[in-house]
Amino acid sequence: MTQIFFREIRRLKTLLLEQGEAVEEQVKLAKQALLGVDMALAEEVIANDDAIDQREVDLQEECFKLLALHQPVAVDLRFLVAVLKFNNDLERIADLAGNVAKRTIKMKEQGDTNLVYDFAEMAAIARQMLHQAMVALVDIDAEATADVFVLEKSLNRLHKANSNTISQTLKKSPERAESLVHQLVISRNMERIGDLATNLAEEVIYVARGEIVRHSDSPL
Repeated sequence: MTQIFFREIRRLKTLLLEQGEAVEEQVKLAKQALLGVDMALAEEVIANDDAIDQREVDLQEECFKLLALHQPVAVDLRFLVAVLKFNNDLERIADLAGNVAKRTIKMKEQGDTNLVYDFAEMAAIARQMLHQAMVALVDIDAEATADVFVLEKSLNRLHKANSNTISQTLKKSPERAESLVHQLVISRNMERIGDLATNLAEEVIYVARGEIVRHSDSPL
């Protein structure tokens, strides 16, 4: 491969990392908006989505251009294929953060923002998973993804516990149904962010080792 190709690969990685940082920031802001019942911050999260969507399109076009012009093989081909998947998953994570912001606004409008579970812990784990996956991407380091898979189990347990708590609260306080439905979806959104961060970690392993591990019980 030419120096031009490797220079373009470095630029592509920089763009992807910038997207990852922007998406991680969206998760953080969505958390702050919900916990602080901050409508201005929730609106900011929603407004930020357009820039993330545009960057997703730009990254996709860059990948297709490099694939067409240079026809890479082996690890370079795996990297570009993984970038396409990374790009898509990051955009989906941003959408989930935006949905949390939208539901924060709806809960405020309905006058019931009292959370029945520890959202802060869920959001912190989801964000940590995303951050660790992006760290692993920087050096294409499969071993650096290990924490992501451990944290995924914790996040899944929290979502299950949240679902049970919401169900019990609904039985005792049916008048809170609308808020509780929003809270259930928010918990599910955090779990989905964790799932997508796990996808990112699996793609890093694919690039580094050429192994597809998404159906494996022990990715590492």
